[in-house]
Amino acid sequence: MRSVCLFCLFLLVIHSEALNQADFKEPLAINQQIPQKQVFPFPLASSPAPVKTSPSPMSTTPAPVKTNHAPLPTTPTQVNTSPSPVSTSPAPTTPKAPVTDEFLGPSECLDKKRTRSSCDLVFCPPWERCIEGKCSCKPPYLCPVENTRPVCGRDHRNYRSYCQAMAVSCRTKKPTMSHFGENCHASLDKFLSSIDQDSGLVSMFLPNSDGGSDEVLVCQKLWDMAAANVACREQGKSLGAASVNSVPFDSLINKPDRCVSVRCQGYETSLSECVIYDKVMSRYGRVAAVSCYEAQRKPKECGSDFQCANSKCVSVDQTCDGVNDCGDRSDEMCCKSCRNGAFRCKTGVCLHGEAVNDGQIDCLDGEDEAEKHKKKTQTSFRSSADPEKILQQLGHSEFVSPRNETKSTRDHLESLLYCGVPNATTVDDEEEHRRSPRVRRVVGGVPAKPTQIQWQVALVENKRIDCGGAYIGGCWVITAAHCVRPNPSAFKVKFSIWKKFHIQTTSDIVPIEDIRIHPNYNPATYENDIALIQLQKRPFTEECFVKNPAISAVCIPWTPQLFQPNHTCSISGWGRTADGRSARVLLWANVSLIADCQRFYKDRFKPGMMCAGDLEGSVDSCQGDSGGPLVCEDELGVSYLWGIVSWGDKCGMPGFPGVYTQVAHYFEWIRLHTGWTAVTRFNS
Repeated sequence: MRSVCLFCLFLLVIHSEALNQADFKEPLAINQQIPQKQVFPFPLASSPAPVKTSPSPMSTTPAPVKTNHAPLPTTPTQVNTSPSPVSTSPAPTTPKAPVTDEFLGPSECLDKKRTRSSCDLVFCPPWERCIEGKCSCKPPYLCPVENTRPVCGRDHRNYRSYCQAMAVSCRTKKPTMSHFGENCHASLDKFLSSIDQDSGLVSMFLPNSDGGSDEVLVCQKLWDMAAANVACREQGKSLGAASVNSVPFDSLINKPDRCVSVRCQGYETSLSECVIYDKVMSRYGRVAAVSCYEAQRKPKECGSDFQCANSKCVSVDQTCDGVNDCGDRSDEMCCKSCRNGAFRCKTGVCLHGEAVNDGQIDCLDGEDEAEKHKKKTQTSFRSSADPEKILQQLGHSEFVSPRNETKSTRDHLESLLYCGVPNATTVDDEEEHRRSPRVRRVVGGVPAKPTQIQWQVALVENKRIDCGGAYIGGCWVITAAHCVRPNPSAFKVKFSIWKKFHIQTTSDIVPIEDIRIHPNYNPATYENDIALIQLQKRPFTEECFVKNPAISAVCIPWTPQLFQPNHTCSISGWGRTADGRSARVLLWANVSLIADCQRFYKDRFKPGMMCAGDLEGSVDSCQGDSGGPLVCEDELGVSYLWGIVSWGDKCGMPGFPGVYTQVAHYFEWIRLHTGWTAVTRFNS
């Protein structure tokens, strides 16, 4: 079978005469598998034609569908001023009288009631895993214990890491952690916090090295609604705090003269899980107090205030400021822009200013840790309420930082799978190896270097290369369903191929063990145009080929929100060029992600499909590129397999962008077959 797909790279500027041949995109070959459910189509056709089940142009099946990778924030909903100690009962899904707000995001996003567990927009903590767009609790044994501190539980048990203790909390919905340490005997004091009923004063009892505990107050500095939510939740108030207060220390009688600052994310189950800074004298300052939400007085609606996903009401002015006022972070998930110096990720999530360049990735694309923001870290992103002296204590504090433990655990988990970064050891003579393809703009395709695109593979059938694919790690390759059929012995996979008809010193040819076509692939419409190829293992090993510095895996995205429309990505393959002939050397080019592809292909555009290219027609994928990778790079230089060349009309003609299988749409299916360890570095 042969594939007739994308990568028709038009050189508009250089080869103007090529425009006369622009309509050479023929239908992709489809003589391969079994019909299946709906997903993505692809074969290119010379003009919009009705759908056919045999090698021919794209299909024509109804039902326009939107791609789900558009930017999040756009139009606000509402919220008023400061929350009062009113409780929350189930409130209407949408505020009754929505008010516009310049920061709060679009109603389409707000209606989904996204929270800190919505891992299509944010990362799950290490003790949780992203499954079908939601963070789910892991069993404690899946937490790594390398380079971690032991934790004493409130149940007097010793946990080998903070992650293990939190995994138990996640499952029981109750505080588990007391403090960091190994001696957890029942006779020794454990962490305790309290809130004075009259004044709202917050006190904590911190276990010390003598087996007793020290009573301290909480300093006003750094005290915010996120920390107040945790303090109230620990006292059994499920909706957290209604308001953040403070009292002058000199108005107190018989209280400890030292306080600690705490920094919470807002969704912890106890203040013991927050970062606790060194003790300081509190006698000349103010200390933290709080008014908790009373559950028995739940309002039926929030009026002009913002209604959190958990039904709590907060002022609209408290949304999109980087502080988790709701307690479930729903006030920070759908933002057009951020207020009070908070940092906005491209997915529409607002982060606290301290998250920028703190060594831990919070934005899905890593933008908060990008080099370009480092100079701003000490100025505009820092809140004036967070003195540098206090912030610098993290690292040599008398208390172990849960945040540092979380970062260490995440770093370890992410190191288990190495993907998305080409190996620096190459055989290319030229320097400038795989500098981000976004660095220079190309018109049409340009030849790649011999070992530049290290995840690109060629699919060989009867000594012919009609399709490409992408290596995703382990013994797995992804390609288009229309490129294969359930006959593994008929195909082979070539790695590190540069010239189409010649192997090079780094090339390797690997036989195929199994071909798994998506069960709902429809050859008539190219829906679900995706297939997994399992490579044969070498005798007496768990590996499928000898380690090769010219072969690297590309990462698999777990969410369609990772890259937004207009992001520049790259395509590669040996497909037809502007003169209509098949490329002899691997070509690559830049393309932009395009939103609302139904406007071009109407009802032929189905869920699981996406568009990319150049609307002027100067860059596209064409016949012979089918199954090949569309790769997007994040802000930290990690590359993801964002699309698979599938189908399109009129290769390289204006108004006919290439259509690709959207890989993130199939994350769960890919994970099911390949396993967690071969899927993604993040949210696993």
